[in-house]
Amino acid sequence: MLKGKVAVVTGASRGIGAAVAKKLASLGADLALIYAGNDALAEAAAADCRALGVRAEAYCCDVSDGEAVKETVAKIKAELGGVQLLVNNAGITRDGLVATMKEADFDEVLDVNLKGAFHMIRHCSGLMLRAKYGRIVNISSVAGLMGNPGQANYAAAKAGLIGLTKTTAKELASRGITVNAVAPGLIDTDMTRKLGLKEEALKSAIPLGRAGKPEEVAEAVAFLLQADYITGEVLRVDGGMAM
Repeated sequence: MLKGKVAVVTGASRGIGAAVAKKLASLGADLALIYAGNDALAEAAAADCRALGVRAEAYCCDVSDGEAVKETVAKIKAELGGVQLLVNNAGITRDGLVATMKEADFDEVLDVNLKGAFHMIRHCSGLMLRAKYGRIVNISSVAGLMGNPGQANYAAAKAGLIGLTKTTAKELASRGITVNAVAPGLIDTDMTRKLGLKEEALKSAIPLGRAGKPEEVAEAVAFLLQADYITGEVLRVDGGMAM
């Protein structure tokens, strides 16, 4: 159980982030839901968490902006009392082949998906270091393990998250802070539905023959946030796709 702990989840207004927030609320954690722009979705996700009997507040923040992250974390500390758990889930896609990809599209994906996690870890870990306790989970992807044509920027960011995970796990372990990653495969969310993959294509690419559910990723995140002797690990939730 996570009762009495404050969890920060980025990209929490929908999809995997919203499912993670709701799962952590069901385990008793208070929630700070960070989102990029859709106020209505973010408030609905926060309301779902409050319905489970915990405190939950939504904070609009561009995680690629280090100063904005610093201010938001300070606000969370003032309003909720601290940060013990952090889930870096915020992510975007700007797909295209390397030969034709715009530099701005490459930079934007790296700034949100990778640098955003760096900013969050940097500013939340200070609170964890003083408490000598913390749990961090970064949402990577099987694309960061395998690569994926048309997603050089996304795959590079998600691979970078794995390196960030392992390095910060080594840096923070002596102060009682664990850092792990979850690498989802094809998960049924608004983002992935745009791919329009057919059932037969799914079966050929995924041994278990179906897309995953956001709730299945949330279960893996919750497991790692409650694990005291696992750090620097990458847990795939992909139906065997990257096996």
